[in-house]
Amino acid sequence: QVQLVESGGGLVQPGGSLRLSCAASGFTFSLYFMSWYRQTPGKEREVVAVISPAGGTTNYPDSVKGRFTISRDNAKNTVHLEMNSLKPEDTAVYYCSAFVRSQIWGQGTQVTVSS
Repeated sequence: QVQLVESGGGLVQPGGSLRLSCAASGFTFSLYFMSWYRQTPGKEREVVAVISPAGGTTNYPDSVKGRFTISRDNAKNTVHLEMNSLKPEDTAVYYCSAFVRSQIWGQGTQVTVSS
């Protein structure tokens, strides 16, 4: 079945870095846009990065532009999110997502930015 599994979250100090990974299975990964979202309690889930199927086009909201980088490895069916210069307001559960007949989500991975 279609599945996304995130990994790489954790606790990091402000200014630090983390790299999230998402392993995809059950669909032809190289044909689909992939996205990373995040959500904090009481707020709507927001997109933080999108990458095109071949990886040539990426998009970010202003809140993370210049700090976050999305990349993908179509040979390994994985997508990554490199997060640098992390701020306390980046604390959230991060989700990998793709629209494969419907929106699919991973289980999420917690990122906490705190001193």
